[in-house]
Amino acid sequence: MTHASSMLLACCALLLSMTASAGDRVATARKQRMRAVTALFAKAGVPWPPEQLYVRAFKHERELEVWAGPARGPLAKVKTYPFCAASGELGPKRRQGDLQVPEGFYTLDLFNPWSSYHLSIRVSYPNAADRHHQRAGVPLGGDIFVHGDCVSIGCIAIQDAPIEELYLMTLDTRAKTKRDTPIHIFPRRLTAQGLAKLEERAGRDADLVAFWRSLQPAYQQFEESRRVPRTRVDAKTGAYVVSPAQGPRDARR
Repeated sequence: MTHASSMLLACCALLLSMTASAGDRVATARKQRMRAVTALFAKAGVPWPPEQLYVRAFKHERELEVWAGPARGPLAKVKTYPFCAASGELGPKRRQGDLQVPEGFYTLDLFNPWSSYHLSIRVSYPNAADRHHQRAGVPLGGDIFVHGDCVSIGCIAIQDAPIEELYLMTLDTRAKTKRDTPIHIFPRRLTAQGLAKLEERAGRDADLVAFWRSLQPAYQQFEESRRVPRTRVDAKTGAYVVSPAQGPRDARR
């Protein structure tokens, strides 16, 4: 056997080992956490797997909420997980290496069972709003995840047991719905008082105040309806535009 052949076989063996390890990690999570996950949904009165899953994160409060329910109806809260680590300050992520957790409207769009932080789910940063505000020659960065362990360089860490539950929730919901789970990341709960505190914090930074105000309608609409609002990015201004969730009557138009 040639040296090249030996190296190829070694690489293949390593890849198979890594694949098996990742599969074992998810299988172990399913074995250990599936009963707890289904119990959470039963307690919330939501069939498992749900027709819709929604995640909200609040940086100031250091909380991540999971909501679920019917495809076109009000959602129920399933669980609140505390952050165990999150780097940076309040405010959006605007460049690579700033250690910021993004703020805005994203999806959980990729699963990483090989994560160095046990298990991880990618946040779809940067989005169109982030790219609109990108300064020339300044990279935005990426690879923002919700993951286990308790370290952060721009990610949201929620420890290993919670990430196992969230991983299974998002993985099985995606398998059923064929859609990514939306995750809305807020600087804090955007009540009138919370927004006023942010505006006080921002001082004369009018752009930051305007950005935080653009997030507030989505927070408020969900608080009132328990339905995930529709969001888009204005191509000219890069601002978020929020409209009410589509209901059964709207869907027939």
